[in-house]
Amino acid sequence: MKVLITGGAGFIGSHLAEKLLLRGDTVLVVDNFATGRRDNLAPHANLTVVEGSIADGQLVDRLFGDFGPDKVVHAAASYKDPDNWVEDVRTNVLGSANVAAASKRSGVGRLIYLQTSLCYGLHPVEQPITFNHPLFSGGYSGGSSYAITKTSGEQFIDLSGVDFLSFRLANAYGPRNLSGPLPTFFHRLTGNLPCFVVDTRRDFIFVGDLVEVLVKALDGVGTKGYYHISSGSDYSIKELFDGVVKALGVRLDKEVEVRPRNPDDVPTILIDPSKTNRDFGWKTHTPLGEGIRAAIEWYRTHGVTTTFTHLKDLGEKK
Repeated sequence: MKVLITGGAGFIGSHLAEKLLLRGDTVLVVDNFATGRRDNLAPHANLTVVEGSIADGQLVDRLFGDFGPDKVVHAAASYKDPDNWVEDVRTNVLGSANVAAASKRSGVGRLIYLQTSLCYGLHPVEQPITFNHPLFSGGYSGGSSYAITKTSGEQFIDLSGVDFLSFRLANAYGPRNLSGPLPTFFHRLTGNLPCFVVDTRRDFIFVGDLVEVLVKALDGVGTKGYYHISSGSDYSIKELFDGVVKALGVRLDKEVEVRPRNPDDVPTILIDPSKTNRDFGWKTHTPLGEGIRAAIEWYRTHGVTTTFTHLKDLGEKK
């Protein structure tokens, strides 16, 4: 199979690319390396890596025309700077429109989109969230440029008419993850810097479990439309922090500070994975502690110098 992966040098995309290469597929990766890492992908005879932006329509058309992908996984996303709305629109909206249009023109067999569960807004009207839940409930935009633009991109993919699966994701974590609280906790605890946790809960999914369902989708499992990719359980950020402390084997002088969440954050988004469990014959199976240990091992080897978040920074106590 010939698979084109946008954002293929990033966290999720690189794990998927490795899995496909191991089984003999041919992979083309396009990445602008805004948040992806060059060392996430080792050279391989069946791998081509192109540096560029999916906002460049001519580049996207050329890559699709030259490579002729059978399937496409659209994992690229802008989230590096929550105040850079223009770049979020360029990558997440224009880029997605470019990928969707090129997929349609090229006759791609399936397009898989990685979407955020923040599409349901900051005030969910049910827990767990089912597909009966409206997008951005309560008339609220979703709280971030990232959520707004990712959802716009999803709608362009639907508009294209191609056979698509949109995976609305729980919080993915694991080796190579440089966004969210896990790498931040590692960076601060190993640097003897003060830490705090936010009073929120999240549904965490290990990247290896996520890749399993992505491969099933590439192999034709599932039907056109939307899927929740999640464990169906949520954990407090304090539980995640405690897992990092345990994996590092450190002892704290005092209990970590718990702070209220930011206005653009949500208490919890717990999405119902029953449709995915049924259609794919798949469930998450990696315990949180095991996944945290795997991530910590990678951080120890590769280091964490920069972390990213789609949330606004309201200031940090020293």
